[in-house]
Amino acid sequence: MAYDLKNVFYLDASTEITKATAGAGSAQLDLSAYIDPIARGRTKGTGLAIYKVHWSMVDADNAGKPWDDAESGTMQAGLIAGLGAGDTATGAGAASSAAFELSNNLLISTASFFGPKSQIANANTPVSAFPNTTVDPSEKVPYVIVRDNCCILYMVGENLIDDYTLSVRLECAQITLDQATLNQLLRTQTV
Repeated sequence: MAYDLKNVFYLDASTEITKATAGAGSAQLDLSAYIDPIARGRTKGTGLAIYKVHWSMVDADNAGKPWDDAESGTMQAGLIAGLGAGDTATGAGAASSAAFELSNNLLISTASFFGPKSQIANANTPVSAFPNTTVDPSEKVPYVIVRDNCCILYMVGENLIDDYTLSVRLECAQITLDQATLNQLLRTQTV
């Protein structure tokens, strides 16, 4: 499972966040070509090791520029293994705060966005630039997915003033898993 440049490749997904719309949305990334959780004879099962997650959020209304200085919205996003939420528009999806909590075994990575004019940014609280991450996999301890999908799930807190493109790029590798590890991962990644 060591991070090896010759085995690492990139996968990406993106979704559009609609301005002036509250609620959740999602985008699903199909991983079925990279995962086979069934060991057959001498053939071991395979999973997808996620080493790094890179988040991006750009203004879809203005040719990809960063967010507007007047942006007052807030948003929480997570990359979640095996969620199966499909592609849903802003406000049409379903999410609870539990989806973004560190106790969620399916949570791979999170990112928070606080517009420069949001109440949080104006409360004399230092807010770092997007993404404000709370959990991420690493080169030494990757998150290994054994489900056939992962989803970007996002929840708009305060409405955004522009449309945004939220995207994620994964540094990953297909890995073989012994039966005990595979069974443990299947148990922890049950929805």
